[in-house]
Amino acid sequence: MTKSRHRDLSEPRVIEARQHGLSPSDVNPGALKIVHAIQAAGFSAELVGGCVRDLLLGHRPKDFDVVTEAEPDTIQNLFRRARLIGRRFRLAHVRVGREVVEVSTYRALPNVGDDGYEVSEGDGRILRDNVFGDRDSDARRRDFSVNALYYDPVEGVLLDYVGGFEDLNAGILRMIGKPALRFREDPVRLLRAVRFASRLGLMLDAGTEAAMPDARLLLQKVPPPRLFDESLKLLQNGYAEPAFRLMHRYGFVAELLPEITRHHLAADIESQTGLVMLALRSTDDRVRMGKPLNAAFLYAVFFWRAVCDQASRFTEEGAAPVQSLHRAISVVLAGAQSRLTIPRRVTAVMFDIWDMQRHLEKRRKNMVTRLLENRRFRAAYDFYLLRAASGSADQTVSNWWTDIQKASVSSREQMINDLAGGRGSGRRRKRRRRSVK
Repeated sequence: MTKSRHRDLSEPRVIEARQHGLSPSDVNPGALKIVHAIQAAGFSAELVGGCVRDLLLGHRPKDFDVVTEAEPDTIQNLFRRARLIGRRFRLAHVRVGREVVEVSTYRALPNVGDDGYEVSEGDGRILRDNVFGDRDSDARRRDFSVNALYYDPVEGVLLDYVGGFEDLNAGILRMIGKPALRFREDPVRLLRAVRFASRLGLMLDAGTEAAMPDARLLLQKVPPPRLFDESLKLLQNGYAEPAFRLMHRYGFVAELLPEITRHHLAADIESQTGLVMLALRSTDDRVRMGKPLNAAFLYAVFFWRAVCDQASRFTEEGAAPVQSLHRAISVVLAGAQSRLTIPRRVTAVMFDIWDMQRHLEKRRKNMVTRLLENRRFRAAYDFYLLRAASGSADQTVSNWWTDIQKASVSSREQMINDLAGGRGSGRRRKRRRRSVK
């Protein structure tokens, strides 16, 4: 059955896209092709969300998402290379060439439908959400007004149901509906608010900001694996430092990473030269330079003081230093996993970074070459650099490791031989057997 292109329960504000710098040429070719195909089949289809917001801000979107009134089965019939995914809400991934474009169906407002929408008792979280609706309801159930703009590249218009266009021009990030209720529906919206505000330079409106500190305890209800994924989005998008400052202001750091607030000094998280701030700034710099990121590095910084404090307690109880460190790492990481499910591939690197700090500090002759050849050396070395820059490690030692990496083979050997203590050969000295009389 053919449906009208823009059938809604209420009329949106229609804005000429070209007057605001938008044209079909800005759109990913695969997404544009999908919109044309769905509309040609008689269904409404537009681009929505972050891609529209970013285009209006002059940024290049990372992804282009398509939304339509056509249901998933219909989408699958329209596109030979479509694959349906999702339990909570079914949507389609459509492959066009090498591109994969997400295509979703308009969703209904909460509490619409008899058996497709459920919330948990008491806390208001959405547990199952598989009710299709129209564009009007789809817009009103999105999180922030600036993410609820629809761009129809065929008609060349923007469709705005909730005032997102005005908010974007005013630099405001506003929650659609009552913020306290929307945060209860999905507490991850707290972290999304921080991410959008810091990355896009938007100011939280008064109502949204006022609800955030009291809602921080809701983060305890989010599954730990999802919290880890969301924390990576926050901290690896090039705006980790401003995002962390907002998280600290609203009390989110104390909920997600209490090891920071309990064990780090105020200077670590407030000073420009604090260990945490230096790590966040270094991460942002790497993003801007297009360098790869290692999640383990930042989390190694976050938990470092907690590991050191726990290791000191074990040492005071009589354990050997190395044993104390390893036990402390196990205890701290076990506690963190109850809030953030950090994958083993990440914790393994964190362990190596921490374990190598003592070797970097001592510079034993028989260990230097092996350390330089270790695949984790660079991460451990960078970690030591930050510690030295923050005043918690020896700057002279830091400089020595920097110099030896630049030195020629002969100079490197001389630097190692000049070290006090240790044996260059790495061989154990044979103990002289005492004669028995």
